[in-house]
Amino acid sequence: MGSRDNAISYGSALVLSLLLLHEAEGCDKFTGRWVKDDSYPLYDPSTCPFIRREFGCKKNGRPDLDYSTFRWQPLSCKLARFNGVDFLKKNKGKKIMFVGDSLSLNQWQSLTCMLHSSVPNSSYTLTTQGSISTFTFQEYGLELKLDRNVYLVDIVREKIGRVLKLDSINDGKNWSEMDTLIFNTWHWWSRRGPAQPWDYIQIGTNVTKDMDRVAAFEIALGTWGKWVDTVVDTKKTRVFFQGISPSHYKGVLWGEPAAKNCVGQKEPLLGPNYPGGLPAEVGVLKRALGKISKPVTLLDITMLSLLRKDGHPSVYGLGGQKSCDCSHWCLSGVPDTWNEILYNYMIE
Repeated sequence: MGSRDNAISYGSALVLSLLLLHEAEGCDKFTGRWVKDDSYPLYDPSTCPFIRREFGCKKNGRPDLDYSTFRWQPLSCKLARFNGVDFLKKNKGKKIMFVGDSLSLNQWQSLTCMLHSSVPNSSYTLTTQGSISTFTFQEYGLELKLDRNVYLVDIVREKIGRVLKLDSINDGKNWSEMDTLIFNTWHWWSRRGPAQPWDYIQIGTNVTKDMDRVAAFEIALGTWGKWVDTVVDTKKTRVFFQGISPSHYKGVLWGEPAAKNCVGQKEPLLGPNYPGGLPAEVGVLKRALGKISKPVTLLDITMLSLLRKDGHPSVYGLGGQKSCDCSHWCLSGVPDTWNEILYNYMIE
């Protein structure tokens, strides 16, 4: 018995030591489980008047609302609950910009709702100029901006047509004066046909009709990384990259082969792992981020979002019953957790 007790004591001490070491190194915010928590959601979407139709699942008639009542719980620590007033005070007079595709729009809208619900009587303005939308909390002088730039690199109209230039970022002039930047790109790289907004790809002087899309994605990330290293003053500006936001169109990946999409999904996978594993593009993104010299924080939201097959608009989005959306997310919902994690980074 003595040796067994000693083994148990040693094992317990080892686990405790590992936990203490982990806490000393910082919390792993992205390995965890979804737990039911009736104190969520953080806001009632019906009190957020500017939610776009494609994210307004409740308003669009979704009858089940449990998808908005789950909280992300890391295995090794606990996230601080989002405090909108604290966020506004800490970022008073600052400019925060999301740059990317409609998943950036999803996260930007989530954050504006989270903050608006915290100060519902505070005046705000919402303006759009070109590709940039700006939500301003006037009392706090905080500007939350969105730049719709789906590839991060440039698309230029030339005589031959629309050219996607993998080694050019002229739009970076819109980003350099921000206090916080949150970038994202991936979903548009696989688009073909009428949905593809370019005709040619260019790298240096080499112009081609097409190429391997994942390779193009990685080259563009390299260009963006060089822009960060060359242009961004990280003493003034904090840079985040929103990880790959997953879609749910293949039930076999979450252990439900009969499911062809996310329609009718009402419960998350609790985690911490996803049966189908991580998509390959996650590794491409992490490899590219690893080559950047300046500090860039990855909001590594892929796994926690993979577990949320229930969180998409499905038939309660923009297309209704005619179009199933298993790529974007209902609001309130999963993007609120992305922003809650962003907030935790800001208060560390």
